[in-house]
Amino acid sequence: MRTTKRLLAVILWGMIFSANSALAAERTHTIVPEDYFGLTGLGNLAVSPDGQLVAYTENRWADGDGGRLQDLWLVGRDKGQPLRLTFDNFGASGIAWAPDGQTLFFRGRDRAGRDTPPHDGSAQVWRINPDGSGLQAVTRVPDGIGSFVMAPDGASLYYTVTVEEIDSQWKDLRQQYSDLEYGHGVRELTAIRQLDLVTWRDHEVVAATQVIWEMALAPDGNKFGLITTTDNELIFMEGWSRVEIFDLTTGTSTPVTDPAWRTDHPSPYGWLEDLAWSSDSQALAFSISYDGYASRIWTAQQDGDTWPLQLVERPDMVTYGGGLQWRGTNRTLCYRGETMGRVHVYGTEKVKAGSQGKTNILAGGDIVVGAYDFSTKGDKLTAIFETTTDGNDIYAVAKSDKFTRRTRVNPQIDTWQLPQIEHVSWTGADGDLCHGILELPAGYKKGDGPLPTIIELHGGPTSSTKYRLRLWIYGRALMPANGYALLSPNYHGSTGYGDEFLEKLIGRENEIDVTDISLGTKWLIEQGIADADRIGVMGWSNGGYLTNCMITAEPDMFAAASSGAGVLDMVIQWGVEDTPGHVVNFATGLPWHQPEHYRAASPLYDLDKVRTPTLIHVGGNDPRVPPAHSRALYRALKHYLHVPTELVVYPGEPHGLTTHENRLAKMEWDLAWFRKYLLGEDK
Repeated sequence: MRTTKRLLAVILWGMIFSANSALAAERTHTIVPEDYFGLTGLGNLAVSPDGQLVAYTENRWADGDGGRLQDLWLVGRDKGQPLRLTFDNFGASGIAWAPDGQTLFFRGRDRAGRDTPPHDGSAQVWRINPDGSGLQAVTRVPDGIGSFVMAPDGASLYYTVTVEEIDSQWKDLRQQYSDLEYGHGVRELTAIRQLDLVTWRDHEVVAATQVIWEMALAPDGNKFGLITTTDNELIFMEGWSRVEIFDLTTGTSTPVTDPAWRTDHPSPYGWLEDLAWSSDSQALAFSISYDGYASRIWTAQQDGDTWPLQLVERPDMVTYGGGLQWRGTNRTLCYRGETMGRVHVYGTEKVKAGSQGKTNILAGGDIVVGAYDFSTKGDKLTAIFETTTDGNDIYAVAKSDKFTRRTRVNPQIDTWQLPQIEHVSWTGADGDLCHGILELPAGYKKGDGPLPTIIELHGGPTSSTKYRLRLWIYGRALMPANGYALLSPNYHGSTGYGDEFLEKLIGRENEIDVTDISLGTKWLIEQGIADADRIGVMGWSNGGYLTNCMITAEPDMFAAASSGAGVLDMVIQWGVEDTPGHVVNFATGLPWHQPEHYRAASPLYDLDKVRTPTLIHVGGNDPRVPPAHSRALYRALKHYLHVPTELVVYPGEPHGLTTHENRLAKMEWDLAWFRKYLLGEDK
């Protein structure tokens, strides 16, 4: 109860913070699609051991068929201007400080165009001084490294490399025809090597007998926490991964999660992630995440030769959002937690064997935290977050409600005419309160009359639309700038509204979520905001799937639709996507066990009801929602049902569009489509 009251107080303060965070400026610029490509994103936050310096990466968009360009930057936590450390899209990631704080190490790529590492574009470990001098390649590994960690004494580092293994059965044929793709029998296993930074000699410390997806070195330098599988195909992360502890002194491995550990979980298809060691090297924290169910936080705490497991409880209405780390030298376990469209930093005190203390908000309010980090002592917290009036920036956190902004990477936003952003609610399915994010054009007043409206549906579905400013290729900020109201429902299955609300979607896809969206749309009409004759619906991934569901379930509600990378048939989706546990969880079983669930969740069988003009987008090489779904939807609408439709395939693109040119095309197509079918404008 105390945590809930504290949460409400911090959110209330955040409303005041958001209203006053932007510098006074004349807002005269109307947002256009190209503004999206001027935005700078921040990530890979790493605070120096003494907390005085903050390393991070900036990513910016290249022109044309280019993607994001990423380089390393540095800023003082309390004073000083940002300093750029690398150039030419070095792609810095995995930033680590030397223990003395005098050197930065990172994973980067030098694309100098040579044939040998480290200048051939392969990923290597590099180091640089905080003043930008002394850039030097630390590794020169053919084909590059995977990830790396620093030894606690700074005298060495550990890095991963991959080694191909081919099964003995059919090995000769697989090698003879090595250019062919095989369902199994060829895998990339992982070895860990140690590089001495004094003698520059390296040697193997963990042999390539399995795939290592994540590694964390304990502060005592004697053991690794590992997340492993037997094969590198992504499906093996769904229920066939395990946490283990590898002892560097003995060369032996101890399983922490055996197969029996999953038997009482909500689903056997969970992803293990986010390894984090306590400062005394006696506790290893990790998370397990599911499609459809709330993520759980676990710790393995050493007891002699065993590592018994403990579930860490979260406050009500808080969904785990990643970023596990222990604060300083005490047993406070920290993480990003989502609640009511906001993302805060939480810290659970005294996480010890069999018990835990209270959970505190360390950075809260109307903010969406993307990353955070502490000094070694845990006394200095720095975070990257967004608000409803600003994009992402770095903030020094003095208290949970007191921040000092240390960067301004998107000053152009100060001149934008921003949408009016509200966190709204209505009565949804089962009589439950349903929430969402409403965006209205700048200057609009509710008495001005109804607007053409876009219902924008988030992906996941185990995700949400956040309470923040976001210029996004899926409609946010862009549509209000073009005169539309935009509602983003956080329907059942969304994170941040409690575990029960999230998990109610299990077994009820294309039903309870559709009801939430329909009732939210009707609520918007009743409020006098949405023009009932000019409503469009759009989304990508699960948002594209729900768009397909909405045009079959509510054929008279929507005058236009934009379906991006959306599922049409759940049996096909289970059979071809790279993470099929998603489908199995929501259908509560495999296709031959639950055929009625698969059919009920599939909009394919109700396509004869569709009358909504529908624009269809998909990446040509999408492994998550393969283009067969979009092609089948197009075929049905175009050739059999004679519904106005267009299919746009982006050649070579995966599940998300990666290039400037393709993302711009997506936005321009959507704007033109809705202008025609909602506004009556036709070129």
